[in-house]
This record gives sequence, C-alpha cells and structure tokens, in this order.
Amino acid sequence: MLKKIVAVLLSSFTAVTFAAVPLGSQSALVVEDGTGKVLLEKNANAQVPIASLTKLMTAMVVLDAKQDMDETIEIDRADVDMLKHSASRVPVGAELSRGDVLQLALMSSDNRAAASLGRTYPGGLPAFRMAVRAKIKALGLTQTVIEEPTGLSPHNMSTASDLVKIATAASAYPDIRRITTDTKDIIKIKGRKVEYHNTNRLVGAKGWDVGLSKTGYTEEAGRCLIMRFKSGGKNNTLVLLNAGANSVRNMDAIKIRRLIAGPDEKPKVMKASVTTKKKAVKRSKRTRRAM
Repeated sequence: MLKKIVAVLLSSFTAVTFAAVPLGSQSALVVEDGTGKVLLEKNANAQVPIASLTKLMTAMVVLDAKQDMDETIEIDRADVDMLKHSASRVPVGAELSRGDVLQLALMSSDNRAAASLGRTYPGGLPAFRMAVRAKIKALGLTQTVIEEPTGLSPHNMSTASDLVKIATAASAYPDIRRITTDTKDIIKIKGRKVEYHNTNRLVGAKGWDVGLSKTGYTEEAGRCLIMRFKSGGKNNTLVLLNAGANSVRNMDAIKIRRLIAGPDEKPKVMKASVTTKKKAVKRSKRTRRAM
C-alpha cells in the first residue's frame, strides 16, 4: 500500500515539475514511447503550420510506393521554390539517385529534393496528394492537412498531438531513422562532391541519443522540431512548434532532456549542451532560409 502511495506522489510531482518548465516554443508535447505517458504538454491541440516537418510524411508516402531508390531523378525547374524563394545547393539539371534525393530532403531539408520526390511519384503530384490523404486517414490524424511535399505552404498544418503520431509512424521506417540521424553526408552533384549536414545540430551532439529527427522553419511556422531520443533510461518523442529562433528551440529540447534525465545528468553533458546553445545563437543570426 505504501509503495502505491509513493508511486502516486512521485507521478504527481513529475507532472507538476514538467508543467513548470518554461518553454519558448508556442506548442509542445513530450510523450514517453511505449507507454504513451504525456510528460509535458503545451497547446498540443493547436493547429498550426508545420513547415518541413511535412517531409516526414513525404518520405513515408514515397517509401510506401516502393519506388526504385537507385533510379535517377533530374531536378527540374518545377522543383524550384517560387513561393518563399528558399535557397538550395542542388542546381536545376542535377541528376541524382532517388535515394540521394531522399537523403537531401530529410537530412538537410532541401526543398527542391522534396519537391522532386512529389513530382516523380507514380502518377505525379495529384497521385502524391491522394496518397498523403490516404496516409493521414490510415494514421488517424484528425488535425493534419498537407497540400504539397516540402512544407513551404502555410496550408500544411497539424498539431503537436498529431505530429507525435507521425513521428511514431516514421520511426518504423529504417531508412527514415537512418537518414534523419546522419550528422552529414557527401553527395556527388554534377561531378562534384558536396558535403551536406543535418539541420538539427543536436543530432550527434554529446549527451544526445537521437533515434529520429526533423526540423522545420518558415516565417509562419517559426522554428519546429520533431525528435525521438533516449533519456533517463527511456525513449521519448518530443514535438516543438513555433519557436522564435534556433537557440530557443534547442534550449527547450535541452531543458526537457535534463528534466527527464533527472539528477543523474552529468555536468560534462550539461556543459556540452551549453556549447550547443552558443552555436545555435550564432546560427540564428545568419540569413534565414526555409527548412
């Protein structure tokens, strides 16, 4: 009986502690994988633009179609972002394998790469949109609308609650887990080797055990993050939406991980996290581009 009372008290204390965590992100949800226990919640049912978090859905639909990953895709002018005019290091006319295109779309969040995946889907963009709608229905997403494959459109919307379901579904794909947790990759483009990096600098950072990751940014969506990570001996899924800067988004994630880890968190890990924050502040001062 005493053990049950202690367990209830500890559970209540944890809930209160997490509720008191100050976050800069406008929406947030942290769920313990396996049990589904909600560790932290802030505006989790607010439907908002999700920017490049969209690309997780794009990747799942493409992989579901079982398209040849070795097939060559040529980047077309139709893949160029005419809405936000976001930058890309993938020139029109470049020929890459579909596998490399998927790598660029997920790891470095390249919009031309994501657009080409939708364009070359069997049946083209109309068929791609139908497949996305079917996937949304299959996953039981009630507040998710996706109109195009990149996330540049502010009409691509969801909630933190639905995005946890998307993260759970995406983590069942080995290719998505592998690509989104790569820190960098070198891809040959027009005969030249080009190095690309993961848009989430917490991937590979000391103290982080990340199993899935995707960032997002547009002016309407703010800085967004989906991440599955291990802390405190447990696996967790984190969704952060509409943070004002990379530094804010990263510090929210660091606060949450520290709280989950508890008093066993080692000082050297915390020091590494502060370094990550400094780097994030520097990045937030650079010219913004849609991610």
